[in-house]
Amino acid sequence: MNLPADLKYTKEHEWIKIDGDMATIGITDFAQGELGDIVYVDINTLNESLKKDEVFGTVEAVKTVSDLFMPVDGTIVEINPKLTDAPDSVNKDPYGDGWMVKVKISDASQLNALLTADGYAAIAGA
Repeated sequence: MNLPADLKYTKEHEWIKIDGDMATIGITDFAQGELGDIVYVDINTLNESLKKDEVFGTVEAVKTVSDLFMPVDGTIVEINPKLTDAPDSVNKDPYGDGWMVKVKISDASQLNALLTADGYAAIAGA
């Protein structure tokens, strides 16, 4: 399982990359593997302020639909435009081209509660 050490993770299988007060969010390599072939990503929360653990969208795979959860409080400022035409980029490159949203973080203290790569690996069974 690919778990970049420079990212933080949630128990709900999202990753978050911090850049100052901005963050890029996606689903982990483990999550995309469990979901299988992703056929549709539905995110309609652009410019919305959401709280930690609120749903910001869904991922539809051949066998299931899964909610996407905010790892921290913040406002969604960008949705990955590639996901409309190439939702399978989440399967191919979950930490690169398959990112989901960019968020302006409103409560940086919540970052301390997120998991390290090792912590996430322990709960994901890697």
